[in-house]
Amino acid sequence: MEIFLNMMENILNLLYKPKTELVICGDFNINYMEQSKNKKSLENLSAMYNLTSTVYFPTRIVDNTATMIDNIFIDASRKHNIKPHINGLSDHDAQILTIPNFFVPNRDINPYYIRIINKEAITKFQLQLSWESWDDVFNNNDVNVIFNSFLNIYLRNFNSSFTKRERKRKTTNSQWITKGIKISWNKKRNSSYYTGVLTTKI
Repeated sequence: MEIFLNMMENILNLLYKPKTELVICGDFNINYMEQSKNKKSLENLSAMYNLTSTVYFPTRIVDNTATMIDNIFIDASRKHNIKPHINGLSDHDAQILTIPNFFVPNRDINPYYIRIINKEAITKFQLQLSWESWDDVFNNNDVNVIFNSFLNIYLRNFNSSFTKRERKRKTTNSQWITKGIKISWNKKRNSSYYTGVLTTKI
């Protein structure tokens, strides 16, 4: 546990910046329902970065035992609401944390461009090349001039035939949905899985 706390301190020290709010969550394996040295150490560490724990209810109930080892740490000055959510995907219950007026800046999504290449564009390109006289290419003895002339003619016709079209990148608010969550959700939707989830641990 001491190694974990040292690693967490190093990460917090790396991430912490003035006017930047941190949200730390996960299975800390430190039972906040009991007083212990590890709990005190984690509380002291979080207090150094003005973080406070938000979970006050058991998050793992199994074999008639209840522990509060999953936690979410947020800025101590933040108002919040939190409640448990039993989703049946694990022996750890989920926590739903609501933080009012929490500003999340929008990512700057730059558009990208693609060239339209189809049969019509290819036909246009071939036709335009056939209309070129190519005098600057064939009536010159300088290799550099010949190459530059050919390249200019080729690129001019290529760009006019295969035009670019702007595309906007799709954004999603579900980036937190990992591949593992999708697999678990698909299993849960299976009727045969519902009968086994009550007797087996994931």
